[in-house]
Amino acid sequence: MQLRIKKLRADAVVPSYQTDHSAGMDVCAAIDAPITLGHLERAIVPCGFAMSIPEGYEVQVRARSGLAAKQGIGLVNGVGTIDADYRGEVGIILINYGKDDFVIHSGDRIAQIVLAKYERAVWQEVDELDDTTRGTGGFGSTGV
Repeated sequence: MQLRIKKLRADAVVPSYQTDHSAGMDVCAAIDAPITLGHLERAIVPCGFAMSIPEGYEVQVRARSGLAAKQGIGLVNGVGTIDADYRGEVGIILINYGKDDFVIHSGDRIAQIVLAKYERAVWQEVDELDDTTRGTGGFGSTGV
């Protein structure tokens, strides 16, 4: 599938897959000056591009596992969603869960994005739901 992308800065890096079987494309920072995140500090880091996502798809923004494991860098919102009708600059909401300062430079790979198909739901209010083996068993109900 081809996606349309518009660089908003000359030094913006087009997201790219790092291996033949990667599901996510790495996304890079596109900033004028380094950003330092202290412990539990967060920032929206611009990526220097906008894109056109086809109707029926979203782009999911996810943390890079290496940054999370080695530096404690994650996404404030867990997994972000870029909707098909958004045409603004992509920005990544990073947080530093680590104890040490983390410095972001322009061109650093800071997150990954995954193109995902979705369907829109229409709720149907009912008086009863179908029965299942689990029923209303919630958190921890299936054991450890």
